[in-house]
Amino acid sequence: MIFGGFSAIIGTFLSYFIRLQLSSVFDLFAGNYQYYNVVITFHGIIMIFMFVMPVLIGGFGNYLVPISLGAPDMAFPRLNNASFWLMPCSLLFMFFALLFDQGAGTGWTMYPPLSTSLYQPGLSVDFLILSLHLAGISSLLGGINFIVTFVNLRTVGWFDVSIYAWSIFVTSILIVLAVPVLAAGLTMLLTDRHFGTTFFEPIAGGDPVLFQHLFWFFGHPEVYIIILPAFGLISDIISINSRKVTFGKISMISAMVSIGVLGFIVWAHHMYTVGMDIDSRAFFTGATIIIAIPTGVKVFSWLSTLWGGVIDWNPAMLFVAGFILLFTLGGLTGIILSNASLDIRLHDSYYVVAHFHYVLSMGAVFAVFAAFYQYYPSLTGFRYNVNLAKLHFWTFLIGVNLIFFPMHFLGLLGMPRRIAEYPEIFSMWNQYSSVGSVITLYSVIVFISLIAFSITDTRREASNEPFSVCGECGFVGGLFFPYLVLILTLAN
Repeated sequence: MIFGGFSAIIGTFLSYFIRLQLSSVFDLFAGNYQYYNVVITFHGIIMIFMFVMPVLIGGFGNYLVPISLGAPDMAFPRLNNASFWLMPCSLLFMFFALLFDQGAGTGWTMYPPLSTSLYQPGLSVDFLILSLHLAGISSLLGGINFIVTFVNLRTVGWFDVSIYAWSIFVTSILIVLAVPVLAAGLTMLLTDRHFGTTFFEPIAGGDPVLFQHLFWFFGHPEVYIIILPAFGLISDIISINSRKVTFGKISMISAMVSIGVLGFIVWAHHMYTVGMDIDSRAFFTGATIIIAIPTGVKVFSWLSTLWGGVIDWNPAMLFVAGFILLFTLGGLTGIILSNASLDIRLHDSYYVVAHFHYVLSMGAVFAVFAAFYQYYPSLTGFRYNVNLAKLHFWTFLIGVNLIFFPMHFLGLLGMPRRIAEYPEIFSMWNQYSSVGSVITLYSVIVFISLIAFSITDTRREASNEPFSVCGECGFVGGLFFPYLVLILTLAN
């Protein structure tokens, strides 16, 4: 979890560089937009593979799953150890990919021909491939460990374990089935770059669309690998803080299994623009829309659990409420994008960026913060300041919405992704987004301050003092003024 937090700080600052570039106030890259694409590439990969997956699966999973199963530990502790230590090595190789030969500016999807040696010569893409191989091996080892632990060390019935433990079980199966497909695609790309094969070279009979099929056959289950553990955490936190048993527990588990199965048959909805025939587009549209049904079951179950409960609106529950609201909005835009006719118009526009950030930045990350505030005292023995935590929630909620909601309008206006310069018509919404990034960065500073204060003053229990007499809140509030100046600068 410490590793994931370190990676999150790196990924957050990379995203801040993106927003500064698009604010139309600064030109950070001085016309060299290869570096802009490098920043976009590594922001996406670090956030997904180095932050969300290690924290939601490895961090909370290793702590909560054995407790839920009644097991003394994970089945293979040394395998667990190897799974972790591969991640810093993966991050190190990712830094090499960032520094060598102007970096890898392929986007996190690494599509050929952009990622071939013709357009990205040098070692940067090779280091990125090696980094993702190591991250994939780490995920596989962790997934195998969770599956064996769930099946062999469970001391209670199948449906007596927590929903989070079930979510990790389903996620681990997805990892074991999906990650090797990514490894195959990356290995083929590597041999194309260095060993004379032509898997993705059209001039020699290869097909670059094959890489898209391989990547998204991994990439779409990857979306559920990220969000299913978040679903499990949200379910358990709601149950704890509303003092009620989860409404329709078996239905919730069935919905997660259904999402996992359906996730493997919808990959090509990322590829409507490659020249797909009309029947295939109809199939992938229908299959994608069907996923909304089990997802809706989960949302209604969460609301039913909350209904009539004695709810403790602590910081964890505030983040849960934010998760339900914003994830639902992200899911609705996902239904819009599932339609092939609409997606061809919106493909590779900022509408897509808004959609997946509402699902990930506001889905998975809100779940991370909810679980952090729920389990931080039992994980560390420290108490946090409740007022600071609430300040963190409200600034983060306002900031991320101000970043990503205007992107829907940018997408509808036709602004493409991964473009560092744009016409004047797009400037207003981009400036709103950049102001949101400043507020979000402030909320990150509040969060880091909260952790620092909780560690340095272990005697203080969770504080419910008002802001006016709370020293920590006064200190962090004082940090706001330089950000207010920067916000006004951007606004002007």
